[in-house]
Amino acid sequence: MLVGKALAELRLPAGGSLKDKRRVLQSVLPRLRSRFMVACAEVGRQDDHGRAAIGVAVVSNDRRHVDSVLSAVESYLAGLADAVLLDFESEIV
Repeated sequence: MLVGKALAELRLPAGGSLKDKRRVLQSVLPRLRSRFMVACAEVGRQDDHGRAAIGVAVVSNDRRHVDSVLSAVESYLAGLADAVLLDFESEIV
C-alpha cells in the first residue's frame, strides 16, 4: 500500500475576512474530493484571512497512480480563479 500526501499553500486575493476564505475553501475542497477521490482538509493558517494550507492524501497500490493523482491535484489548484497556488509539496510514503 502506498500513501501519497501533499501540502498546498494558497493565497486568497479576495480573502478580506474568514467568511470569504470559507466560501472559497467550501467550494474547492468538495471538488477535490469528488473529482480526484482524495481526502483533503484545511490543515493550517486557519486564522490567516489571505492564506490557506490544504492537506491532500491518496492511497493506492500503484505508484504511477498516486503520482498522477497528485499531479492532477496540483494542476487543478494552479488553475483556480479564486486562489493562487504558492507552493505544493508532495511525497509518497
